[in-house]
Amino acid sequence: MHELLRLARAIRCDAADPAQTFGHRLRVGLLVAALILILSSIFG
Repeated sequence: MHELLRLARAIRCDAADPAQTFGHRLRVGLLVAALILILSSIFG
């Protein structure tokens, strides 16, 4: 669990600009979705 929290802190975006924050969250979300898709196709 501690490793997940450390990873979350590492990819956190503290930008004050809402557009930059949105872009960062969009990229991270797409990365997580792609990772889930790849892992589900391998282990599914």
